[in-house]
Amino acid sequence: MSSSAVAAVNSQGRRLTLRSNGVEREFAALWLRERAPDEATLDKLTGQRLIEAAQLPLDLTITQASVGVDTLQLDFSDGHSTQFTLSELLSDDKPTRQELTDDLQLWDASLDTLPEANFGAALESDAALLAMLDDLRRFGFVRVVGVPCEEDGMQALIDRIGPLRRTNWGGIADVKSVAQAYDLTMTQRGLEPHTDNPYRDPIPGYIWLHCLTNAAEGGDSTLTDGFMAAQRLRQESPEAFECLTQLSPAFRYVDATTHLESEGPLIELDSHGRLARVRYSNRTERMTAYDPDTLERYYAARKRFYQLITSDALTVQLKLSPGEMLIMDNYRLLHGRTAFQLEGGIRHMRQGYVDRDSTASRHQVLRSTIAPQQHATIATPEQGYAL
Repeated sequence: MSSSAVAAVNSQGRRLTLRSNGVEREFAALWLRERAPDEATLDKLTGQRLIEAAQLPLDLTITQASVGVDTLQLDFSDGHSTQFTLSELLSDDKPTRQELTDDLQLWDASLDTLPEANFGAALESDAALLAMLDDLRRFGFVRVVGVPCEEDGMQALIDRIGPLRRTNWGGIADVKSVAQAYDLTMTQRGLEPHTDNPYRDPIPGYIWLHCLTNAAEGGDSTLTDGFMAAQRLRQESPEAFECLTQLSPAFRYVDATTHLESEGPLIELDSHGRLARVRYSNRTERMTAYDPDTLERYYAARKRFYQLITSDALTVQLKLSPGEMLIMDNYRLLHGRTAFQLEGGIRHMRQGYVDRDSTASRHQVLRSTIAPQQHATIATPEQGYAL
């Protein structure tokens, strides 16, 4: 960052405009004051704010601004002085109206090479683990090979990322056909594309599905990029897309010992209008009795979304082999399976959940600690963790 940067105070000191290398950004004086990177404002050890930002005077102004070599010195009307690193200030995230964050790669049935990681390598190498998490972030899923064919064989890799999310079904649980099944996943029937557990709060972030045996006829896994489907819907039918972002059906799971309910739209946007998550669970959805006109719009929109997520054009199908595992982003990926017959053999999967915060934290820490050149030799090309 050269010292050719220019800082201009305007709006009676309430605004600061920075221009450098063709980049221009405007900042509010109050924002700059509460983000001051000095030890009087931020705790040196934790980086947490020491002042009460809500008590800053609303008429606070910038009284002096000077630019040095990659530095910005500011004085404020409350008597505080601070210094910013200019390059960091100019690179600070700015809200945009883009439909997706730049690091996501949408895909459909033409995805010929699936993102893949090696269990042992990810267990031993931070660079390999980062490459796996990069792919998980980018594609919404990754296939992991070389997983020990033991009941809790995936636990060691989970421990490298964050704690296992426990539910009413325990930690790592069986997914296989049983008598008097408590959930349709425990039957031989095929399962439509869906996201897991939308009736929970919070919804589990990542699904870990580990194959121990898959000798039964059928039982192939199906994967659909829910963000790709949502984007197609937005392009083909903006009215249907808007409907599915505005109406929030309820989802419910009940058994002898558990009663879980939550709600949310099938397509959820973040505060910047970007795709944040999809929900789809035909088995557990309970739509509120809105007026008939509203319901007719919703049902038509849902039907079109269903046609997209079940279309051959958007579906990848694969059969997991023993020692293979899928890690799936439960906010983005819709997964299902084909029906299977036990007469042909045994299909035994083990499944667990890991939450988004611990996964995102591990990913960001690895990104910041592994040298960029080392990362580049492991990862494929690819920004932030907000979906």
